[in-house]
Amino acid sequence: MDKAKIIDGKMVSELIKTKVTAQVSKIKAAEQRIPVLTIIQIGNHKASSTYIKNKKIACEKVGINCNVLNYLDTISEAELIKIIDELNNNAEIDAILVQLPLSEHINSEKIINTIATKKDVDGFTPKILGNLMLGHYNLLPGTPKGIMALFKHYQIQLFGQHAVIIGRSNIVGKPLANLLINASATVTVCHSQTKNLTTLTKQADILISAVGKAKFVTASMIKENAIVIDVGINWDEHNNLCGDVDFENVLPKVKMITPVPGGVGPMTIASLLENILYLYHINQT
Repeated sequence: MDKAKIIDGKMVSELIKTKVTAQVSKIKAAEQRIPVLTIIQIGNHKASSTYIKNKKIACEKVGINCNVLNYLDTISEAELIKIIDELNNNAEIDAILVQLPLSEHINSEKIINTIATKKDVDGFTPKILGNLMLGHYNLLPGTPKGIMALFKHYQIQLFGQHAVIIGRSNIVGKPLANLLINASATVTVCHSQTKNLTTLTKQADILISAVGKAKFVTASMIKENAIVIDVGINWDEHNNLCGDVDFENVLPKVKMITPVPGGVGPMTIASLLENILYLYHINQT
């Protein structure tokens, strides 16, 4: 593997975690209440349980308290809204995260909109996403924030570059498109209804895939010396963790690329920790 081409999210995330740890240590030294994250999990979705476990471990390592509230997938929408309202009004809780996906009978958008903006650690509420579009970056959704941090760390030029995003979700695709536009990149957003996808991806100086399909992006879809950001977390035919990109075959062709695991994933969690700390300070004032 050509290490010079690898965008090492694990390494960059550790730098962020070190800074967060130092700030939490200062809070402890001042004998102040330490930051608290509360995660709500509905049901026992396997992937969700893994993500929550990783978030909890990350919080504990930097000194942040993390509480996980588990509820059966039969919980009603009204009951869940009541729980979130109580957390919104609890001065001892700084950040609230509702782990997606939710049960089919629950309107995810309605639940997310119930979270108070000053406690929305994921950055999914309308006010935060609206501010993002306007270029106000007090708090950003974790994955787009993490990707932008990678661009900054590796001094990847965005000005004037053609960035192509595969995926239009409110969690990754749409917010990231706005961030890249505000950084003066030219942005194309592709999705399941896009025609002639390969024609567009081969124009990309920077290609970001957040489609959720194992090895969907092949070498034939990428131009020489492109930078590739793989947001996907999938399992291949051998049940091995992989991304959206056919990494082994794409690697020789690219200028730089994020691996899976060890690329975007660790940055999402590191960004979450930064967001918790930001909300903590907001809620202290």
